Amino acid sequence: MTALNGKVAVLTGASSGIGLATAQALIAEGCHVVAVARSADKLAELAATAPDRVTAIAADVADPATADRVVAETLESLGRLDIVLPNAGIYVGGDLVDAAQSDIAALVATNVTGVMTLVRAALPHLVAQGAGDILVTSSVSGHQDIEWEPVYSASKHAVQSFVHTVRRQTAETGVRIGAVAPGVVLNPLWGFTHGSPEEAEQIAARTGIRSSDVAEAIVFMLTRPPHVVVRDLVLLPTGQPI
Repeated sequence: MTALNGKVAVLTGASSGIGLATAQALIAEGCHVVAVARSADKLAELAATAPDRVTAIAADVADPATADRVVAETLESLGRLDIVLPNAGIYVGGDLVDAAQSDIAALVATNVTGVMTLVRAALPHLVAQGAGDILVTSSVSGHQDIEWEPVYSASKHAVQSFVHTVRRQTAETGVRIGAVAPGVVLNPLWGFTHGSPEEAEQIAARTGIRSSDVAEAIVFMLTRPPHVVVRDLVLLPTGQPI
């Protein structure tokens, strides 16, 4: 039995990277995870590992209809919602002049609008029950202006502002809102496979962290006593000079 046992968590971007590691960590804690991602096949693989602990919903958070659908299906099928984890995100790096307008629009729709719409859909329910956790996956680039990724960094600054302002609006409701902000994470986005020699090399050099490291931090944040909220947790590899 853990503090999270029996709770229901909606997790977007659940099919790979931080999302998959977080889903696995929450399942181990006794949560039922409503796993949302675009890849139905990868969600099916996750669900097969714990059929009684995973509800898979194949959907794109960039679609404005996804948030209401996910919250409604969760409440209808499981009867409760305790934790909301807007984690899905995409990346656009490099010089702004080289970024396609379509890529910028897609990133904002996923990284910013996708977060806001999910929180908006879930918040009335959490406020009504007087308890719940909203924990957004942000980035260290939401705390600092990183010049080699202006589009991505701007999206994470928007997320940070959103977390802080909504938290202040709801501070007396019993709902906790925070963000975890990793640095370099050795996940498939950067071409790293979990357990690979390349990942091990970066870990040994202290220049990257694993998705599971972020998942452990998320579990830590969610398991603080009800009177404590970790508003921001920045998680960096020891050797990242930022």
